[in-house]
Amino acid sequence: MSTSTATDRVRAAYRRLGETDRPEAWITLRPEEDVLAEAKSLDERVAGGERLPLAGSVFAVKDNIDVAGLPTTAACPSYAYQPSRHAPAVARLLAVGALCLGKTNLDQFATGLVGTRSPYGAVRHAELADRISGGSSSGSAVVVALDIVDFALGTDTAGSGRVPAALHGIVGLKPTRGLVPTAGVVPAARPYDCVTVFARTLGSGLPALAVMTGPEAGDSGSRDWPADARFGASPAVRVAVPDEAGLAPLSTAARVAFADAVERLRSEGAVITVIDIAPLLEAASLLYDGALVAERYAAVGAFLDTEPVDANPVVAGIIRAARDIPAHRLAADLERLDGYRAGARAVFAAHDALLLPTTVGHPTLAEVAADPVGVNSRLGTYTNFVNLLDLAAVAVPAGDADGGPFGVSVITRAFDDQVGIDVAALLTGEPVDDVYPGGGVDLVVFGAHLRGQPLTSQLTELGGRFAGEVRTSPEYRMVALPTEPAKPGVVRDSAGGASLAGERWTLSAAGLGRFLAGLPAPMALGRIVLADGEQVLGFHCDPETAAGGVDITRYGSWMAYLGDR
Repeated sequence: MSTSTATDRVRAAYRRLGETDRPEAWITLRPEEDVLAEAKSLDERVAGGERLPLAGSVFAVKDNIDVAGLPTTAACPSYAYQPSRHAPAVARLLAVGALCLGKTNLDQFATGLVGTRSPYGAVRHAELADRISGGSSSGSAVVVALDIVDFALGTDTAGSGRVPAALHGIVGLKPTRGLVPTAGVVPAARPYDCVTVFARTLGSGLPALAVMTGPEAGDSGSRDWPADARFGASPAVRVAVPDEAGLAPLSTAARVAFADAVERLRSEGAVITVIDIAPLLEAASLLYDGALVAERYAAVGAFLDTEPVDANPVVAGIIRAARDIPAHRLAADLERLDGYRAGARAVFAAHDALLLPTTVGHPTLAEVAADPVGVNSRLGTYTNFVNLLDLAAVAVPAGDADGGPFGVSVITRAFDDQVGIDVAALLTGEPVDDVYPGGGVDLVVFGAHLRGQPLTSQLTELGGRFAGEVRTSPEYRMVALPTEPAKPGVVRDSAGGASLAGERWTLSAAGLGRFLAGLPAPMALGRIVLADGEQVLGFHCDPETAAGGVDITRYGSWMAYLGDR
């Protein structure tokens, strides 16, 4: 962000709004003077020393998510209501200084991947006037792509947080279901709904996602990070990709772009395996072609049965057709879904991530008008199964094809969100400094667990993440121990010690426990004092063991000692 204050950023956003002139992207836009008044207050709070991590950021909210003081329409004016409170996801952003500009257009009741099913107007692509924006989070993607806002909220049940991202060459972050509360969101298919983030880069979207994440009392679908959440991908991350049959829906140009993305990962050290994705695509059919579509009728079917004049006929037809699905069909499809989930678990037991094209083609507005259901179905080929199977996904740009941007999605098992983010960063070339999972324990290592050393894999296999180089306070000695593989011992010596170099790693609590359980003698963990006075868990050994080693303190680090051998 180039501006220095919240006030400057708001003025720039409204100036950009005027330049782009895309009214169909919005359903409710707040008056500039109201947002400027909030920005001025934020600037005063920041000047007074208050820490507001997102101060100076502006965002937009898909209009099926509640923002107190603004109507929630779900793109159906006769359905509109005035929420008395913010959705928790919105409230958390506002609490740390982000400013909401307004509510964006969508496919009505979040039913569609095209962005044209709204009485507020079909949302055109940000740059290609004859092409669709993608949906259902159409307006949110467009206002990010047009550089009006820093990030925008969408929702994703069948791919609505990913397809529009791919078509615009931006990032779509779809977390594990439940990590971001869905309270205050008009449901589409309640068990499978997610709140998502659109941003131009991973770095501009992740802080917002992190702020929104965390359990919410009273939200039955809310989830917290498990104790064994992984904090990073291993250097030789295992990535599955589709076989030729799995890529059959793509054009020749899209296949080339996808192959380029695969080669980029391979060049970054990923281990690529080709797999059959047919079972995953079969699972996807359950969302609309099976009985699970009854969830959409449960959400808004009774309202649509009143035949409101502003209901989109395609949306109403899909939802109302689910009214008479018998319970035994739903039970049978839920059993089938359990089988597909077991298959997905097998895939992700052998792989860290799955790389897929995000969508198929980039239709024109005319093509959607001619075949609204068929085109929509093709767009969801690679997205519909993800929430059904409880997976996380990151959609990122991957070149061009079919006359516009082409995108891929990195898909991981639930709660491996950071692994997916790390793999996505290999594709975008971005450094990822922030860690998405909450919690974690820092561990300082000095020898065989350093990056590139024989035991680094013991950390990476537990989902450990390198968090930076450190130095101890000048009160430690290092000795070379007679072990296999060779390891140093670190012992505190306030009289004759020195400052030693090491590395900080972050692990989950469960990962650290497993690491500690397998730690051989004479190694032990204890508090290490760093150069800045911080105390961190780290390797050390007892003085008796250290007495049997060769003192190498003068080298200042294990790597310097190895280099002199």
